[in-house]
Amino acid sequence: MCSCMTISVKVKTLPDSSQWLLMMPQEMESVFGETPSSSPLGSSPSQQPARHSNGAEDSPLVLTHTDSSGQAKMVDVSPKEDSKRVAIASCRVLLGQKVFNLVASNEIAKGDVLTVAKIAGITGAKQTSNLIPLCHNINLSHVRVDLTLNEEDSSVVIEGEATTSGKTGVEMEALTAVAIAGLTVYDMCKAASKDICITDVCLQHKSGGKSGSWSRN
Repeated sequence: MCSCMTISVKVKTLPDSSQWLLMMPQEMESVFGETPSSSPLGSSPSQQPARHSNGAEDSPLVLTHTDSSGQAKMVDVSPKEDSKRVAIASCRVLLGQKVFNLVASNEIAKGDVLTVAKIAGITGAKQTSNLIPLCHNINLSHVRVDLTLNEEDSSVVIEGEATTSGKTGVEMEALTAVAIAGLTVYDMCKAASKDICITDVCLQHKSGGKSGSWSRN
């Protein structure tokens, strides 16, 4: 005699796509303990925007080179007052012991590395607005580029300074000066080694303008 048993199966109906989108926040909250942020960058809506110190009071950080629709723009500096502006930047070119010795003894086939790189850095500073699209074409009153050999890590330490009297800063000119000088060192020495590394390109100091003075460290 055959014994039969009835098995009842409950099938859960899956929601359609519109219902699923509405249910996602609750599902995520049950897993992670909080409702996910609606921000595309993942920050909580309750978080305040990052702020930085600018003189006596803080002001919100904004991107000055984009308009309200997110399109790139050149900043209008005409309302600003003229002031003396100075910026100092630096970088380091790691040569390796073999190339360092060749540079130190002026035996690189292309010639005097440090002198050529110095001139290239000064020239680069004067061409900054042609290289960086949204930089202003400003009158530089002074550009200094110094290259120093550092035996401790077989490197060339480059420091650049740019000065102007005007409505906008010269940080990009100082940074361009050291970057172009570093690239020139690489070009002069690349036949001797491909392992040369340009590193630590950064602003060290700036002064002038509404934001005043700033120094690294």
